[in-house]
Amino acid sequence: MLISRTVESLPASFNAAAFFVDRHVTEGRAGRTAFRFAGRSITYGDVADLVARGAGALAEAGLDAEQRVLLALDDGPAFAAAFWGAAKLGAVAVPVNTLMTGEEYAFLLDDSRARVAVMEVAVAERLRPLRDRCRWLRTLLVAGEGGRHDFEEALGRAKPVAEAAPTSAEDVVYWGYTSGSTGAPKAAVHAHGHFLVAADLVGVGVFGLGADDLVFSASKLYFAFGLGNALYFPARVGAASVLVPERITPALAFEVITAERPTVFFTVPTLYARMLEVADAERRFDLSSLRYCVSSGEALPPALFAAWADRFGLELVEVVGSTEALHDFIANRPGEARAGAAGRVVAGFEVRLEDDDGVPVPDDTAGHLLVKGATTASHYWNRRARTRRTMQGEWLRTGDVFRRDAEGWFYFEGRSDDMLKVAGQWVSPAEIEAHLVAHPAVLEAGVVTATDGRGLTAPRACVVLKAGVTGSPVLAAELRDFVRGRAAGYKVPAVVDFVADLPRTATGKIQRFRLR
Repeated sequence: MLISRTVESLPASFNAAAFFVDRHVTEGRAGRTAFRFAGRSITYGDVADLVARGAGALAEAGLDAEQRVLLALDDGPAFAAAFWGAAKLGAVAVPVNTLMTGEEYAFLLDDSRARVAVMEVAVAERLRPLRDRCRWLRTLLVAGEGGRHDFEEALGRAKPVAEAAPTSAEDVVYWGYTSGSTGAPKAAVHAHGHFLVAADLVGVGVFGLGADDLVFSASKLYFAFGLGNALYFPARVGAASVLVPERITPALAFEVITAERPTVFFTVPTLYARMLEVADAERRFDLSSLRYCVSSGEALPPALFAAWADRFGLELVEVVGSTEALHDFIANRPGEARAGAAGRVVAGFEVRLEDDDGVPVPDDTAGHLLVKGATTASHYWNRRARTRRTMQGEWLRTGDVFRRDAEGWFYFEGRSDDMLKVAGQWVSPAEIEAHLVAHPAVLEAGVVTATDGRGLTAPRACVVLKAGVTGSPVLAAELRDFVRGRAAGYKVPAVVDFVADLPRTATGKIQRFRLR
């Protein structure tokens, strides 16, 4: 099979939906399973029909080439219909987390200028009170299983779009939102060709996925990591994936693996740690179908690597990537994973480590990680200053600090800024601090990461109370609930400490390294 390492090597006319969906029908694979969903198989032929109708429904809703459609959808056929349907039209899909607040969706709709949005029922209800603030949004389609909602009705009546738009490999197809140090999310802009290159370099080149694989990713499709794992990596080789709309708990993860018999499992270290806490899991559940498991999103503690192997006899393959790079650029390989190591450079990428002055550092010395590869985003939408700091010519400045040994293995040392990574997701401390300070009892707040007994990270808030207010476990719980009402659950501090003051610089900035 031809491995595409550059976008420039692709044909002048290239549409990701035509390649990852329609190609399987024209090449005789319409009867192969593409997805396992709710106990049933959905074939590549089914997906092609669904995507053609998805493109028709989005066009009927007013979506045109190059315009954005915001997708707040759980993992399921509707996601595939909307995502690939947008690509087929030459439009831009913007998948976002389904666990955010109405305010957060209103911001994303305004920032992206999305003309159409497709949302789960619960998400749409959160947005509705703010609908009038979304000045660019023309049509809101609500999705729900069983054809009870207008997206399913639109799919049913839409005129299928047979031919994919004649886009080029460098035309934009996907925006991946990722949070910035100010707390305001920014969209990394990706092209049609990036998907094929990432699928070849990572899905095939690292994971060795083949037509007989069945993938299960606990990381959802609205994340760049999950999008590759469960949507376009399997579709590159005619394989299949298990789609589960619900939040993946440890028990549900075991149940899905036992029932569906996937061959590869993808998730974050936090879920692996919680799965290890399930009593008698190795006797109650059958994991024998798995070839290996993949871990990403945060550093994998060596103790967790060892415990998983001891308990289940399975290798945890740690990989490192980013939304800006679309998927992974440093990875362990199945069969040769090394505990504590992030991996080695993925073929097709170049990396360099440099000090604060831009000078390359020697082996076994920590340095800022820069990455060069064919799947890196061209820019952040409407964020010129941040683009210039991050996309430096052909190089992507990741914000990570790594060290490399003489054998070419990379080891994560931390972040070069104050961003937190919790359960595989970037979290801005400034955002959580702002929520805390909005509480009438709080004067100041500083948020850092804490490490729990398993070696995993969680937000920890250091709070200065207003005069006359006394800290207590009850107030700590109240503050956590206060944040939970204003932000996604993974942003809620796991611990709230009450302190007399916060260490600051001469210019008034919180010295988070001292809090840590």
